[in-house]
Amino acid sequence: MHVLDVPLIVILYLLLRPVSPGLALLSAVFNVVQTAVLAANKLTLLAPVFLLDGSATALPAEVSQGLAYVAIKAHGYGFGIGLVFFGFACLVRGYLIMHCDYLPRTLGYLLLAAGACYLMNSFALLLSPGLASALFPLILLPAFVGELSLALWLAFKGVDAGLFQRTVDPALSR
Repeated sequence: MHVLDVPLIVILYLLLRPVSPGLALLSAVFNVVQTAVLAANKLTLLAPVFLLDGSATALPAEVSQGLAYVAIKAHGYGFGIGLVFFGFACLVRGYLIMHCDYLPRTLGYLLLAAGACYLMNSFALLLSPGLASALFPLILLPAFVGELSLALWLAFKGVDAGLFQRTVDPALSR
């Protein structure tokens, strides 16, 4: 997933750059940071393997098991931190889509909702895990709808090439 994030980030940057180069770059940077955080966070899933495969012979089994559990739990929080950056990327991309002529504004609104839900979910996880448990997974339903709608639109409908080209080169609209 993280390897495929890189070309997707580039494609979305190039697609949205005509609307606002600075904001398109900001969304790409948020997304790159998210991908880096999530990739680094995968290391927390290796700790249980090392703790439980017999490598940690100096530790009693109960201690190894406890540390393995803590590492797995830490992975969930690391994922939540990564989604903070992704939430901001969604907010910026939603704004850009709302202000472009070659994608439906509805997709922008859906992506704004997705970003807001990712942020609410992540901040709830980090600040009030009990609230996060009550909200999850319903809080992420709008995010699922927003991201899926954008993906399906781009895969099956695409962008209005004429409007995109006129946005890239305004001289064509004369």
